[in-house]
Amino acid sequence: MNTAEVAKHNMIEQQIRPWEVLDSHVLNTLNEVNRVDFVKDKYKGLAYADCQIPLNDQSRMFPPVVEGRMLQSLLISKEDSILEIGSGSGYISACLATLGKQVVSLDISDENLAFAQQNTANAGISNIGFRQANGLEDDYDDLYDVIAVTGSVTEVPECLKLALNPGGRMFIIKGTSPVMQALLFTRSGDTEWSCQSLFETDIPALQP
Repeated sequence: MNTAEVAKHNMIEQQIRPWEVLDSHVLNTLNEVNRVDFVKDKYKGLAYADCQIPLNDQSRMFPPVVEGRMLQSLLISKEDSILEIGSGSGYISACLATLGKQVVSLDISDENLAFAQQNTANAGISNIGFRQANGLEDDYDDLYDVIAVTGSVTEVPECLKLALNPGGRMFIIKGTSPVMQALLFTRSGDTEWSCQSLFETDIPALQP
């Protein structure tokens, strides 16, 4: 294995597995999608490190352990339609698209959208539709099986809960620094949702 492959192997075995990410579909996806290809050139040496990698002044890539736990918690199947709030580098978009059927990815930043689109195109992933929008304020016409929010919020937007199909799952991080909660919402009925607290973390807020 080359240096990047060794680093990716170590990320999976020494960071992600010890965080109780054991789902074979998720681990295979993390092995298949080369994270180094979604990191800006000056940070490529950190691509598989246990840290948040800058995208711009306001946004960061999740640490790999958070990405792994998020993907595992969402229980994504090959038939799932997925909404991503915050395209970032396109890495999570690519993982979601590998696990699911179709991804709609929204970002308010031109810079992030262009970077994510280029990276996923270079990776040969075509089942992602990117769009510029503030995903925290949209009224959604379509419903989704999975929603992944890739930055923190102080309050969970009602519009996102309403955008879930019955049985749909949403991963979102809520709170203020330094202590935030990663949450999993599941829609159990027209006006009913369950909420599970997964772990504590500290992640930059989504851009307003």
